Amino acid sequence: MVQYKLIYYPVRGLAETTRLILHYANVPYEDKHISFEEWPNMKTTTPFGQLPILEVDGKPLAQSFAIARFLAKKHGFAGKDDWESAQLDAIADFMKEDITTECRSYFMARMSCGEGDKDELHNTVFKTSMEKNMPVLEKLLKESGSGFFAKSGVSWVDFYIASFIETFERLIPSVMSVYKDLLKHKETVYALPQLKKYLESRPKTQF
Repeated sequence: MVQYKLIYYPVRGLAETTRLILHYANVPYEDKHISFEEWPNMKTTTPFGQLPILEVDGKPLAQSFAIARFLAKKHGFAGKDDWESAQLDAIADFMKEDITTECRSYFMARMSCGEGDKDELHNTVFKTSMEKNMPVLEKLLKESGSGFFAKSGVSWVDFYIASFIETFERLIPSVMSVYKDLLKHKETVYALPQLKKYLESRPKTQF
């Protein structure tokens, strides 16, 4: 049996998609948490100086999307064929590049890790990005007709987007309350019986 060790900070963050994939697939793994104090001494030992890392039989695989796609393909959550897989990749890249990267300055300011006024950035960056991009996601979700982002059913992209919607909802519920289809999608994903035990037992973190 392949041995998996997921290495990340003690938060959901960029590792949560991987955790959800592994739990949905009922694949055992070690979830190793690195404290923020430990990280500087470990950083130079990683492929790109970043986390998460998935060790596969002791061999490191870095970058959250590479990890998610590797596991999704291996366990059958990457689309029914190459075309659907590519469409899912496009949705994930849109979420990552056009939404989360766009909002990074706001979240950094909110966590006191970056420059800028968080209230100003809320209006000029976060809210603007939500108003522009969330309707696109809702349109794609409706077009699939399955309740998930792929017509064939649940995929790694559902786990990825649901986790980020959870973070957005926790931090700014007044903004996210408008996007009811995405909130319903998150609840649908989190209601999957394969995820129930994990979701009930995982630590409660802000992001």
